[in-house]
Amino acid sequence: MGILELKGVSKSFGETPVLKRLDLAVAEGEFLAILGFSGTGKTTLVNLMAGLEPPDAGQVLFRGQPVTGAGPERGLVFQSYALMPWLTVAGNIALAVDAVSKGTRAERAALVAKYIGMVGLSHAADRRPAELSGGMRQRVAVARALAMAPEVLLMDEPLSALDALTRANVASEIEAIWAAEKRTVVLVTNDVDEALVLADRILCLNPDGTLGTMFPVALPRPRDRGAMNDDPAFKALRADVTAYLMDVGIKGRVEGTRGLPDVTPRHAMRHAMRHALRHALPRAYAQAAKSATDGRYLQFSQLHKVYATPKGSLTVVRDFDLTLKKGEFVSLIGHSGCGKSTVLTMAAGLNAISKGAIKLDGLHVEGADPERAVVFQAPSLFPWLTARENVAIGVDRVYPKATQQERQEVVEYYLERVGLADAMTKPAAEMSNGMRQRVGIARAFALSPKLLLLDEPFGMLDSLTRWELQEVLMEVWSRTQVTAVCVTHDVDEAILLADRVVMMTNGPEATIGKVTEVGLPRPRTRRALLDHPDYWHYRAEVLGFLETFEHGDRQKEVA
Repeated sequence: MGILELKGVSKSFGETPVLKRLDLAVAEGEFLAILGFSGTGKTTLVNLMAGLEPPDAGQVLFRGQPVTGAGPERGLVFQSYALMPWLTVAGNIALAVDAVSKGTRAERAALVAKYIGMVGLSHAADRRPAELSGGMRQRVAVARALAMAPEVLLMDEPLSALDALTRANVASEIEAIWAAEKRTVVLVTNDVDEALVLADRILCLNPDGTLGTMFPVALPRPRDRGAMNDDPAFKALRADVTAYLMDVGIKGRVEGTRGLPDVTPRHAMRHAMRHALRHALPRAYAQAAKSATDGRYLQFSQLHKVYATPKGSLTVVRDFDLTLKKGEFVSLIGHSGCGKSTVLTMAAGLNAISKGAIKLDGLHVEGADPERAVVFQAPSLFPWLTARENVAIGVDRVYPKATQQERQEVVEYYLERVGLADAMTKPAAEMSNGMRQRVGIARAFALSPKLLLLDEPFGMLDSLTRWELQEVLMEVWSRTQVTAVCVTHDVDEAILLADRVVMMTNGPEATIGKVTEVGLPRPRTRRALLDHPDYWHYRAEVLGFLETFEHGDRQKEVA
């Protein structure tokens, strides 16, 4: 018998079943991780365990007794911090201590100090939430939950809103606290690496609301992310869990038979007129000129970005020098605040260049233009328009010489490519985040851009949906071979997508610290990469660079 049990538990909302006939026992002192796609009922499962919702069928038991409501023996850490903004760190944690402790004022104060120290925030005890970083606020939430002295700690994607470095640091602290306290922990997450670092056992929740395969995690503790990259057992288990999740969650791509009409975008017509003289030259000369341009298709030359501040000038990006060949895909990676997005917005013409230059196909970048398509973290669709209408807005502007039928074919071709053949008439307001981002990707490719700029395009999505859309992006890119720059903080995403990974140093005055050529064969799939020996070499190289700069970034968080 486990400390926490589910017996035949089912839960529906209206006519929609969410969880079906779950049987689960959590052992006392165990660290259990539950993995699943968005919409598989992970949060509902945590709410049932916490007693915040009753099951429609079956029983939730704590120490053999039915759970009929919330109780202090089951502490809960949510995805959002939910701190009292007017209270200090100590004040927020004192709320929990005062709720469960009957000791003297001095004894309660000692408990508050103990839990603040446990999450490494003694230096920030008098700060209010607005004065804390995201990672620090989440540590306060963890400390507050621990201060309730729960027998079981339930954590609902507690780290998903954090950047990659902070997420890894807080996860390490959670593991250390668990090892010291030996509380029972149930962690709901969408991050495979996070589950492997923390858990004794991983359970996968299937898209149909049933429990899937269980994976024991016998890796020795403490678990160091960098060291595990070279551990054969970690590699094999990571591959098995990833393959299972892809098998149960990622559906086949929609492959339509529609052909792309032979229409010319407006910027290509302008380009042809500007270069008419070159095309009139002898063939050999024109070919030589074309090759030279294609080899230096996109050039960042001594690029700087300087902002005026009340304390004087602040240089965010310094001496950024990079040249891309036509058709090359480059990933730009670095810690939060290193200027990745600043470089991207300058290339898009959305942010003025302070010093230096950006040239695309021999011409200086000046202002925004459809020839440089951008996919942001949030796709910024018109919520009242359908998927087809959102994509058509750009297409109608870019193909002025095409017929209405030809423009419609362009729109529908790319919506089919991203798997939205059956959702073209669905309003954006009724779409999931993943579907909206598919529309954003289709809209960008439909512009037939010279340059595709992606600013953490999957950063707001859970990691499993991100896998799916990464493969959608690669499939569409393989058909167009458009020159692309993708800003990301995800090491695996950077390697999966790119011909080169460009690593940036920490800001301010961030610049290129290292460039890694990715020689993995294309077309690429996540599953194939996990079996390729060079993948782990590239991963270690990028992780090693990021770890080199981790200390400086961490100092800013705790200062």
